[in-house]
Amino acid sequence: MKWEGNRESNNVEDRRGMSGLGGRSIGIGGVVIALIASALFGIDPGVVLNILGGGPGTSTQVQAPAGQPPENDRVAQFVSVVLADTEDTWQAIFRSNGASYPQPKLVLFSGQTPTACGTGQSATGPFYCPGDQRVYIDLTFFRLMQQRFNVSGEFAQAYVIAHEVGHHVQHVMGIMDKVDNVRRSGSQAQGNALSVRLELQADCFAGVWAHHANQARNILEAGDVEAALNAATAIGDDALQRQTQGHVVPDSFTHGTSAQRVRWFKRGIESGEVGACNTFEAQQL
Repeated sequence: MKWEGNRESNNVEDRRGMSGLGGRSIGIGGVVIALIASALFGIDPGVVLNILGGGPGTSTQVQAPAGQPPENDRVAQFVSVVLADTEDTWQAIFRSNGASYPQPKLVLFSGQTPTACGTGQSATGPFYCPGDQRVYIDLTFFRLMQQRFNVSGEFAQAYVIAHEVGHHVQHVMGIMDKVDNVRRSGSQAQGNALSVRLELQADCFAGVWAHHANQARNILEAGDVEAALNAATAIGDDALQRQTQGHVVPDSFTHGTSAQRVRWFKRGIESGEVGACNTFEAQQL
C-alpha cells in the first residue's frame, strides 16, 4: 500500500502508556468465539447490543488527556495517514450530497482506556464508540492479526481502520439509531441478524473508501486487495466458529460469514457507491 508522504490526520489521540481510568468494563462474556470474533472489525456481540441499546455496559466517562503520537512511530504514522485518507474520502462523498462530514477521533491505547461506551479493553479488538464518536485501537492488534489469523499487509490493516470508520459513517447517517430502535423490541436472534447487516455494511463502506482513495491517490499495490479479502475470509463468523468450537451456529452470527464479508467489501470497492451498500434491504447477503 502506498501511503508514505501522504497527509496525516490531526485527529489521533495517543493514550498509550496511560493507566486506564475507572468505569464499567465492556462485557466480553468470557466466550472464546466472542473474543476472537471481536478481534477484527467490531465489538463483542454483547457490547454491540449495549452500545446500540443503551444497556448496562455503557457509561459516560471523563476522557483521559492525550497527545499526538511521536513522529518516529511508523505504525502510528501509518494509522494517522489512513485516518486522514478516510477523512478526505468521506468529506468528498458527504459534500457531493450536500452534507458535512464530522470527523471522528482515533484513539491509540494500551491495555484499557475509558470511553463513552464503558472501559475499552485490548481484548475487545478495534471498535467504534458512537457515544464519543471515536475509534479505539491497541496497535498490538496488528501483530495479533498475523499471529492468530495469518493475515498481514498494510492494506489489511487499513481495512480494519476503514471498517471502524464505516461505523462512524453509519452513526452520522442515522443508521445506528434506526437499528437501535428496531432492536429494542426484537429477540436475540433478530438483534444478531441486524448486527450482521450493520457489520456487512461497514465492510462495504470500507470498500467504498478504498475505491475512492485509490482513484484519487493511487494507494493500491499488487496484492493489497487480496490481503483485505484474506482478512475478511479469516474472520467470518462461520470460519471463527469452526476454528473455536468445531461447528457453526448461524443464529449466533453477528458479523457475517466469510463469503458475505468478502462479497460486501468487493461490492464497495468495485462500485464506489454508498447506495450499493444497503445491506438492510438486500434479499440475499
